This record gives sequence, structure tokens and C-alpha cells, in this order.
Amino acid sequence: MQTKPLSPQPGEAAAQPTISPKINFADLTLPTTMRKGLPEAIREELLRDNQEYWAQEDVARGLFLFRPVTKWIAESKNEPIPKMLFSEFWHEGELCILFSDTNLGKSVLAIQIGDSISRGRPIPGFKMEADAQKVMYFDFEMSKKQLEVRYAVDYKEHFEFHPDFYRAVIDPDFDLPEDSVGYEQYLAESLESSVVASGAKVLIIDNLTYLRNETEKAHSALPLMKQLKRLKTKHRLSILALAHTPKRDKSKPITRNDLHGSKMLINFCDSAFAIGENPKDKDVRYLKQIKQRNTGELYGSENVCVCVISKPHNFLQYEFTGFGREWDHLKEPSEGSPDHLLEKVRELHDVGMTQREIAAELAISAAKVNRLLKKIAFSFGLSAFSSFNKLFYSLCSHVFHLRTRYLERFERSFRPALSR
Repeated sequence: MQTKPLSPQPGEAAAQPTISPKINFADLTLPTTMRKGLPEAIREELLRDNQEYWAQEDVARGLFLFRPVTKWIAESKNEPIPKMLFSEFWHEGELCILFSDTNLGKSVLAIQIGDSISRGRPIPGFKMEADAQKVMYFDFEMSKKQLEVRYAVDYKEHFEFHPDFYRAVIDPDFDLPEDSVGYEQYLAESLESSVVASGAKVLIIDNLTYLRNETEKAHSALPLMKQLKRLKTKHRLSILALAHTPKRDKSKPITRNDLHGSKMLINFCDSAFAIGENPKDKDVRYLKQIKQRNTGELYGSENVCVCVISKPHNFLQYEFTGFGREWDHLKEPSEGSPDHLLEKVRELHDVGMTQREIAAELAISAAKVNRLLKKIAFSFGLSAFSSFNKLFYSLCSHVFHLRTRYLERFERSFRPALSR
């Protein structure tokens, strides 16, 4: 079968070329300019269909799907409002990170939260708006016996968890398939298949270290968070991931920089909160908000949730005791700490002691005293410079205001003369 040429043959009338309606222009990604060799009618129709395609809404442009902001909001109105799972710390649909130093009770609180969600009942002292849901707890930390002893009385009178609260561990007889891309990828796929099989809508991962070998590096943390966010979005999950903090100065408040690993973890999660300890009482803990998107900061440094770890019968738990200031739970700086030494140098210098006398008093070198005094002077200079800036700008503003008033008065005075 021969194709009829587009150009007219000798003795034939020129026919108007057309485009078959069966052609699917939705698959075209043509540029706005066409090859000049095409007949004009074909070029115009291709350009027209291409422009109509790109003018459509709700069509993905490669990686992106865009539409007017009003349509995004209109679509969001039909979706349910995220409800609290654990007060303002964690809402439905969020990827939340709970972090603290080792042996502070992250797993204790995580299991308590999971039990609360599976029953649809809030932990006393905390709020919960969501209905009861299936919970899957991926436990990479404890053995069966370690779990049992926490929720029993001398391995008897065991606590009864709700049937919708599941626990998953790595199969000890597991062998990585030969055709698998790698352990981390296979772990992510197995995690997803477990979620689908159980029908769980809430995931608790204890802890992030087992999902990635090097969570402290940005290049490793980013794929990890992408996998969790993809899983959350695809299956409409709420995820609580536990993480560690490295060795930190316990005399200073907890910040997002204390999360073990790259700050990429904090940047890509929806919310985060931390557990702090009281050095004066080994059973006292406090919970502090670090990041939040569905609410304002309610539990910051001036209003942390104070709890006590206790086991009244067969359930190890956090008991809410009230609110407090984080400062009251911080360790006092030791005499050898840099902050304490700096303060002592400042005090001795203020009473008139020389650098050699300060060095002898504190048993440090005179050169170190000199460096510390320079540091004190520099910080004082920054403070003074900031105060000077404020005064300067205030003065400039006042002068400008007086100048404006003078010009207005001058104009009013000469306006009658100018009008004549």
C-alpha cells in the first residue's frame, strides 16, 4: 500500500491536508517552533494542539503537577482535617521523628503511644482526636524477653495489648535474594509489603539506624526520608520514626542540631519532638517540640511536658505530671566547662585583677586568660554595636520626621505667594 504524497501531482487539484483525529496529541511534547519543511496547515494544527495540551490543568509536566492555588485549596477542603494522635506532637498523615539520647525511654513512650492509638484512647495528660487504628511497630531493638519483662510482673500477669497492635521484627533465618538490588532497598520493600498485608495505617519504626547504614550523612539521609515520605503518601500512613542523639552537652537546651545525623532528617519530616532528662532525678523526663507544621509551638523551652517513668503494675509507661521550663531540667555547667571558665574570668577581671593574677587564681596560662578576655570583649563589642545601630537608626528616623514636618510647614507658608 502506497502513501499518497502531500504535494499535488501534475493535473491534480491541490488538496487541503488534514490530521487524522485518531492521533493522540496528549503524548506530544512538541516545542513551540516547528520544522520549516512541514506544510503550513500541518504546522499550524500541530502547534494549536500542542498549545491546547499545555494549557490543560491537572496534567503532569514531567515531574510536576500544577494548577491554580485556589483549586489546590478547593481540593483540600474535601480531605479530612488531620487529627491528633499524640497531642500536638504528632498528627495523622505526618512523618514524625522522636529522638533522644540512649536509655531515656524512647521505646517505652513509642509502645505506649502505639497501644493508645490501637485502642482509640488517649494517654492520661495528653490529647488524642483520631479514632482507633491498626498500628505496626517495627522493632529493631528489643528481644522477645526484653519486651515481655516490661509488660509483666516477674514474667507473670502479662499486660494484654489490643489485637490491632502488631509488632514486626527481622526474620533471623532471612537470606537476601540474589536478584535483590541491595539490603536497604529490600528492607524498604519488605516494610511496604508488611504494611499492605496487615492493613496498618500507623507505623512506628524503632529506629532509623536500621533503615540506613549512615544516617549521619546527607547523601544517605535524603534517600531514606524520600522512601518514608513516598510510603506515607502512597498508603496514607502516619509514621513515627525513632532516632538517637549523639553525645551532647546536657547543660544546654535540646535543638534540632542534636538529632543524630544530618539535619536533612529534620528538614524532610513533618514534625519532631525530643525527650530530655533531669540530671537530679533519673526517672524524670520532659518532652519538647522541635518542629511542627499542623500547629504552633506549644511545648517549647518555656512549656515542656514533664513526665515520670513508672511501672505501677505490668505496664512500663510515662506518667504526665505537669508542665515546666526546660531550664529547670538542665545540668549545671561543671567547673571545667568553657562557659563556666569564661564566666569566672569575667568576674575576676571585673573586680580589677590582672591577667597574671587571674591565671594564677584559675590555674591556667596567662595566654589563655588573654584569649578569653578578647572573646569577652568581642561579644561585648557586638552587643554595643547592636545597641549603637538601634540608637543611630532611631536618631535618623527622628531627623527625617523633623525634616518632613519642616518642609510641609515651609510649603504652607509660601503657597499663597506662589499662587499669586
